[in-house]
Amino acid sequence: MLVAATQFAPVAGDVAANVRSIAALVRAAGTQGARVVVFAELSLSGYEPSLIRDTPSLVLDEDDARLDPVREACRAVSAAAVVNGPVRTPAGRPGITTLVIGPDGSTLARYDKRHLYGVEAEVFAPGTADGRFELDGIRFALATCYDNRFPELAERAAADGCSVYLASSVLGADNDSFATVYPKRAADHALYVVLGNVLGPNEDGVGCGLAGVWGPDGARLADAGPGEPGHVLADVG
Repeated sequence: MLVAATQFAPVAGDVAANVRSIAALVRAAGTQGARVVVFAELSLSGYEPSLIRDTPSLVLDEDDARLDPVREACRAVSAAAVVNGPVRTPAGRPGITTLVIGPDGSTLARYDKRHLYGVEAEVFAPGTADGRFELDGIRFALATCYDNRFPELAERAAADGCSVYLASSVLGADNDSFATVYPKRAADHALYVVLGNVLGPNEDGVGCGLAGVWGPDGARLADAGPGEPGHVLADVG
């Protein structure tokens, strides 16, 4: 199975613009054979916790009509999209939520980020359950940025029969995760690790791209580089 790791510069607070970018990347990757397309943390809104706190209209519902262009793109190329944004929860605060939109446009899975970082804890509700879905006989685990600092998530994923670990993140060039977190999660648990990252300025700093995939031995299989929006492909079995 081919998976795509993506990177682009989300427009702060413009869900419609970001949905257009996401749908276009799904179509581009799907046309090249990708069955799963992975996006960055808060790619639907931009990584802007303070703006999300102050702008209730940025919070989405699971079945939000604003996601229809992504659903249409998934159906058009028979690919699943792993998108992340502020999504309503019963707790009142939104989650930092991954929605997996399947090749038929339906929602395959939802995962709310369990480990919140810094100001996130003032804006969002933490999740309480691990995220899983299966496609074409391959079992996937979901994790979001700071979650990846907690090795027990990858340990549970491997124990639960997952072979691919999808890490939606927001990382700058000075972040040590590229060298010390993602390859270690891969090698320690024999997982493929797929990173969706951002480009451009955000509330945390400046996204550096470098989206890509690590193999079960911890070696880089694909790297989108630091500069341009787009995607890279890797075969995960």
